[in-house]
Amino acid sequence: MARARVGLCFDRTFPAVELPAYARQLEAAGVEQLWLIEDCFYTAGVSLAAAALAVTDRLDVGIGIMPAVARNPAIAAMEIATLANLAPGRFVAGIGHGVQEWMGQMGARTPSPLTTLDETVTVVKRLVAGEEVSFSGREVTLDAVQLDQPPAIVPKVVAGVQQQKSLALAGRVADGVILVEGAGPTYVDWALEQAGRPDDFHVVTFTMMAVADDRREAYGFVAPFVAGLIAERRPAFTVLPFFDEMHARVERGGADALIDMPADHWIEIGAIGTMDDALAHVAALEAAGVHSINVFPGDDLDDALAQVPTVAAIAGR
Repeated sequence: MARARVGLCFDRTFPAVELPAYARQLEAAGVEQLWLIEDCFYTAGVSLAAAALAVTDRLDVGIGIMPAVARNPAIAAMEIATLANLAPGRFVAGIGHGVQEWMGQMGARTPSPLTTLDETVTVVKRLVAGEEVSFSGREVTLDAVQLDQPPAIVPKVVAGVQQQKSLALAGRVADGVILVEGAGPTYVDWALEQAGRPDDFHVVTFTMMAVADDRREAYGFVAPFVAGLIAERRPAFTVLPFFDEMHARVERGGADALIDMPADHWIEIGAIGTMDDALAHVAALEAAGVHSINVFPGDDLDDALAQVPTVAAIAGR
């Protein structure tokens, strides 16, 4: 069982001007990774990643995720290669479908998100590896494109996906997956099964965290958010053997009804409860094959900064 690296996300709503100090604080505290959330139409992952890499020396930086249709794949490869050259070995690129409603808003909605992601990841990986690429696909066309400065250390290109077909695609063409908040060991195992359990497959999770001396206090912090994920039937939850029980609790009593769930249910879905519970969640993810565990801090910057010592303690376990 490999030891997972532990990090913290920078939410899409956080002001970009706060990013350099945020990255420095994580590194100084001993947090190992910073993942940047790129959603339309908030802050942009590439520019934030460049800023974070420029002000740190050891911190790993990832983007989760760049929508496949938001950039031409040749431009995406240029950006990924540039970031990888700025900080060799410290950058990971995440690419996903993007929210189709947002893609439609900017006139980039694709008739086949699966095909687009497949072709985009395929050509981006080839370009970043230094190949000259000519490609004529359904959604992507390149004519003898080759990067002038491919990175000496080729970064991983991972796919931010959730559903069965997309996970199978990721297993064929990507270097790994990003599994969003709610992903526990059961879902990780299911996702790897859908991906075909390829060799050297890098698994990243975004993880909910709420740690307190009193478990019920910790549960109360995240219960409304968890109730929302249950109501939307997020795949990370629907594969759980106790999903129907959770759903019935929410239907019956709303978020407050989740607070009385057994502790092992909470440990399955996040680093939630006491510090020992949080460490148990991390250990279970590691045993399931996760390489990178990153706390999703919510949309309040002060709350995120308050979590840094706890995340650093988990990183230093």
